[in-house]
Amino acid sequence: MSEKYDLRKVLDEIKAIPGQYHETDKEIDPDADLAGVYRYIGAGGTVQRPTQEGPTMMFNNVKGFPDSRVLIGLQASRKRVGLILHHDYKTLGQMLNEAVSQPVKPVEVTKAEAPAQEVVHLATDTGFDIRKLLAAPTNTSVDAGPYITMGVVYGHSPNGEQEDVTIHRMVLEDKDTIGMYIMPGGRHIGAFLKEYEAQNKPMPITINIGLDPAITIGATFEPPTTPLGYNELQVAGALRQQPVDVVKGVAVDAKAIARAEWVIEAEILPNTKMQEDINTNTGFAMPEFPGYNGTANPAVNVVKIKAVTHRKDHPIVQTTIGPSEEHVSMAGIPTEASILSLVDRAIPGKVKNVYNAPAGGGKLMTIMQIHKDDEADEGIQRQAALLAFSAFKELKTVILVDEDVDIFDWNDVMWTINTRFQADRDIMVLEGMRNHPLDPSELPEYDPARIRVRGMSSKLVLDGTVPYTMKDKFKRASFKEMTNWQDYLK
Repeated sequence: MSEKYDLRKVLDEIKAIPGQYHETDKEIDPDADLAGVYRYIGAGGTVQRPTQEGPTMMFNNVKGFPDSRVLIGLQASRKRVGLILHHDYKTLGQMLNEAVSQPVKPVEVTKAEAPAQEVVHLATDTGFDIRKLLAAPTNTSVDAGPYITMGVVYGHSPNGEQEDVTIHRMVLEDKDTIGMYIMPGGRHIGAFLKEYEAQNKPMPITINIGLDPAITIGATFEPPTTPLGYNELQVAGALRQQPVDVVKGVAVDAKAIARAEWVIEAEILPNTKMQEDINTNTGFAMPEFPGYNGTANPAVNVVKIKAVTHRKDHPIVQTTIGPSEEHVSMAGIPTEASILSLVDRAIPGKVKNVYNAPAGGGKLMTIMQIHKDDEADEGIQRQAALLAFSAFKELKTVILVDEDVDIFDWNDVMWTINTRFQADRDIMVLEGMRNHPLDPSELPEYDPARIRVRGMSSKLVLDGTVPYTMKDKFKRASFKEMTNWQDYLK
């Protein structure tokens, strides 16, 4: 069998590609400084300007954590994700769509086969303090505390018949306590937790950090593409054509990802909540994907740590900046796959590709490339937009373009809106729908007449497709195809 995929194998591959990886031995403070530095180097996305797309960075000298390293921005470039998954970055959504339908189940291995359990710290050990053990960064000076932003939570239903993985924001609150925000609705770990709470039992989980990106991208699928009980580790298995290794926890009745860098074994306490920013009282949580500081939640779930395990050799804490391009990759590419899955079933052949652009943080906006065969297809593009909203309830804006438009080139998309669009006929507005509560324009005080509760939104369709009968009026200027054009750069 080929070498097993994990974060270290992926890093070895991208180190060989110029411009994709950089590491530094200069000391960095994880409290605001680390994210502050990477903001300039490679964060991208909706991060405060100036920012840019750049290499992933490994910080080898983290203040206060001599035995640990911090990696940031591994997926903060769609092109780099393509290199990591060995696939054309423009059709990653299609690749993930196929992976969901061809799942490869994880396999259980022994502790001896699990690098993630080479070192074990029990919460009962004298002096145990997660805040001194795990180099979790604080992204800004007003964050509620150090956050685990790239931790894959792995849990199962009380009867053990269903299991799943999801990603949540998690703040280190005390030496053995984590505050976990589980967004209402849609997240499978939250559905399992309700079953435990009905029995007043704690829910055993593992929090897995430092993973092959095939796992972190696959873990962000949501219903209806992956229904309750569909373990998204099967997506990673399909992407790699290699099952993900899992292992029994050392202190809780839950499985861990065997080739992770770090694993936190814990229990979510039943029917118990705490203030997210209890240590800072700033009113803020951490920067979230829309580009704003998330509001601290007054009642996050309480997670009690039972053990921490990790690799021997300078284990890597993988982290991200909430509004960065990395979130666009993790949330956006699976959403593209979900949209493609639904439209392919309903109107096959009419949507050629979709792209969830950074301007929407990977969640709020999609650009759809439409194919029309004849005049009878007129209007099919708007039905495609409605299907996209059905596939992903957090989607807010859909832009429809023709096949000759590069959906990954923002100037090309805006050219469409300027030359193939009239505002009085090509805008659709759908009022009173659900969206994402982290969008600050969806507060009731923004529009009291239409937004009754936080997270309601009007949804927008911009139809930049050319009427089929007028295609001859919208032909782009055509240039001679030159196969030897690169010779003139030598």
